[in-house]
Amino acid sequence: MKTTAKLTFFIALISAFTSCVSTKSTLKNVDDTAPFPKLTKDNTFVLTEYSKDKKYGYDADYPVNVFYQNAKDENLNAQRYLNALAGPNGEKITFTKIESCCPFPTKRVEIGAGFLDVYELIWQGQEKPIRLYINIYERGYLLVPVGLSIKK
Repeated sequence: MKTTAKLTFFIALISAFTSCVSTKSTLKNVDDTAPFPKLTKDNTFVLTEYSKDKKYGYDADYPVNVFYQNAKDENLNAQRYLNALAGPNGEKITFTKIESCCPFPTKRVEIGAGFLDVYELIWQGQEKPIRLYINIYERGYLLVPVGLSIKK
């Protein structure tokens, strides 16, 4: 009886989760042909290009796609990316992961769905913290979002 109850609960949980995920992704900037970014000696990504799209990183449909190799290091590339950024005038930023949201379909994980991570960035002199959407499951060109700069 206990096994049947657990199985029923598990099936209901999977059904509830997958019903929240569309079968079609709304992500606009996934690109599996994007090159893997190079690393600095400080283990941050080398960023060289700035986005011209004001939605890049700030909109759930245009997240920063940092990709990862395996579940053991799933947040590593997000940290490598965020550590390469600075405020608009080169200010040192600090960041905090505040939530995961926005489920989307992906073939990169067994359950068939991923979540975006939302990070809050702050720096000295800033009026209001900003939030960036980071996608650890898919690849894309890594750019500096509008209003930020590359850490020197």
